[in-house]
Amino acid sequence: MHTISPWAATVHADLENSAVIWEKEFQNYTFQVFNTGDSIWIVVTWPNKGQMAFRPAFGMNSCFEVTNLFDDGQLLVINLQTRLGQYEVQISFPNDNAPLLHYTTSFKTNQPLMIPFWPRDIIPLTQNGSVENTNGKIYMNQIGARSGILFASMTKPKTGSFFYFQDLGSMSAYCEATETSLAETVGGSWPEIGFKLPVLENKPLPSDQAYTISDAYVLFSADAVENEIQQTTQFLDNLAEVYRFLPHPEVEYHNWPEITENCLQDIFTNKGCWTQTKGIPYLNAYLCDYDTPAEIMVQLAILVPLNELKNWTCTETDPVYKDLLSGLDAFYDPQLKTVNRWLPQLKDELDKSEEQKKEMVMDSWYLHHPLMNLARLVLMGEKKVKELVLQSVEYAIKVAHHFDYQWPVFYKMDTLEVVKKETAPGKGGEKDVPGSYAHLMLLMYRLTNEKRYFNEAEKSVKKLMGQGFDIFYQANITAFSAGALLELYKITNKPEYLHLSYACLAGLFKNMQIWDCQYGYGKNYHNYFSIFPLNEAPYTAAYEEMEVYAALSEYLIQSESVEILPSLKILIPEFLKYAVSRFPYYYPTMLPEEMLSEDVKTGEIVKDLWIPLEDLYTGWEKSGQVGQEVYGAGLGFGVMTRQYHKVKDEDFLLFADYPLVNYKKSKNTVRFTVLGSAEFDCNFKILFPENSSTVKIDVFHNKKRILPTAKSKILLEYKITGDGILEIAW
Repeated sequence: MHTISPWAATVHADLENSAVIWEKEFQNYTFQVFNTGDSIWIVVTWPNKGQMAFRPAFGMNSCFEVTNLFDDGQLLVINLQTRLGQYEVQISFPNDNAPLLHYTTSFKTNQPLMIPFWPRDIIPLTQNGSVENTNGKIYMNQIGARSGILFASMTKPKTGSFFYFQDLGSMSAYCEATETSLAETVGGSWPEIGFKLPVLENKPLPSDQAYTISDAYVLFSADAVENEIQQTTQFLDNLAEVYRFLPHPEVEYHNWPEITENCLQDIFTNKGCWTQTKGIPYLNAYLCDYDTPAEIMVQLAILVPLNELKNWTCTETDPVYKDLLSGLDAFYDPQLKTVNRWLPQLKDELDKSEEQKKEMVMDSWYLHHPLMNLARLVLMGEKKVKELVLQSVEYAIKVAHHFDYQWPVFYKMDTLEVVKKETAPGKGGEKDVPGSYAHLMLLMYRLTNEKRYFNEAEKSVKKLMGQGFDIFYQANITAFSAGALLELYKITNKPEYLHLSYACLAGLFKNMQIWDCQYGYGKNYHNYFSIFPLNEAPYTAAYEEMEVYAALSEYLIQSESVEILPSLKILIPEFLKYAVSRFPYYYPTMLPEEMLSEDVKTGEIVKDLWIPLEDLYTGWEKSGQVGQEVYGAGLGFGVMTRQYHKVKDEDFLLFADYPLVNYKKSKNTVRFTVLGSAEFDCNFKILFPENSSTVKIDVFHNKKRILPTAKSKILLEYKITGDGILEIAW
């Protein structure tokens, strides 16, 4: 039996003693609206007679009077009056083919009002009224400022599952007016779950306008969720189903070629980006942080996207590239026979301020990360580092065998002694590291064609089975894991690998903010569809987001020949589209001075440099508290090489914010396949240099000529859908 509050204890009796004021049968579900005095309830009855109540409006010590009820068959509008103000509840069913309920509520108070309490808006029901005797399983709920999602099943009585999505961005005006936050507002403990409006303790709700106080979508299913694969797969399908009907903010186009030039210039010329050891230049991790020894991950975090840019432009290497390449060998530790995180010759300068800043202490994911990038460099044609990665990878295999492919958080590199076993008591170690190790092994398999690396990858990913959402430890590592599992599936055709890749992707989308925070400092930049680097991280991070973006772009491209979940053909391209629109706001040049933190943990912030901040916060917290992240400066190079396409012997560029693949050129025609879903649009642009001669261009989408939505001498803009053929002729 659950302990419940007075606001839950009387719900069943209140409903029993109240009349139905509206009723609808839809998709074998029954939806009834009740006015119980201080609450308006939508009671949903499943086909198997299980019930749950949703509260769109709470009267706050006042009783509701229905002043008008309008129903045109598509939309129900209920106007309500209390002693405190006026409410409007709108109820609709936006999908004709699925039991998706959408309700929104606005409230206009009669006078400025403090709101010290608000109950959760979901209560399970039973036939005998014992709310406290119901049971349910919550698979996930909102953490921090992530999406306002609650995904759960009602198990007693055995009813089915539901997916609840509160569009928190709709309440930005409420939070701006009252200086409140929407973090941690969707959750609760069974049986009192759902959304809880931020309460007001310091600033009252003004009486100047009607404020949205709820905007919920609820998708119902009569099917039981039996295992973790069903959980994660159903989560992705549910999210995509709801996403179809959300309002989506406009994306913003940025001049990435110009941003790329600015970044290259600032990295090369600003002394705060660099330090020097024994005559060799190394990048600092953070701007003006001269106390921390050089790290190999930092060098490779810029070197790899620079290599991509070099190959994309087909030009000579940038001076930065040559400098970074020259310093890699110094990270090799001949005693350990592998590259080390820190320059071995500077190990005595570690300040021991953090666990990983102690000599020989290794963060498990970190061992694999530079080795993956070294292998990528070789596969991209940089043969100079081949010997370095071949020398180092045997140590990684030794560590994997020692820990039986289940890594702790920290261990000693020389003794393999565990320094920190679990992320939190009972939570285990870094659970996605088996996937990143598998990714490394598959890179080595591609590099050498030695089957032992492939066998290592298969052994490692078996440790991911049964984890469900818990696979996620760090966003970029989980994204690499998804790609490795997809590759294993393509090689072996074993469905468990594809399903495990879905679990990784579910962990990523669970940690995203699919709402537009337009209050506090959040209103100064686009933050829709961003991802947090760790489960508990309070901010989004430039480098981790960049790597997730790159990994998901590759996942979508590599899955073109695979029948993946249709929901992923919606969610992944949409994430990529909004990432390209959002990423420039990591650069402090794009942000107002007042939202930048005065206190910086590491180094300094120089606002006019095109070096990204590590951390962007949603809402009222200032950004840049961690520092200006030099190793995130490859952000622009990654976007440039993925979203822009050169046409051989022509001076114009093509841009699309969905991936374009299968490039074919014949005379004055180029052809692409547009990935994604035909249900959603992306932006396609043709960019001309200032001095370009006039050229007539025709664009065809799925063999139909389309006209530009906007045009100028240097730009043609089009809207196209995903999952089609794009042809450009001139």
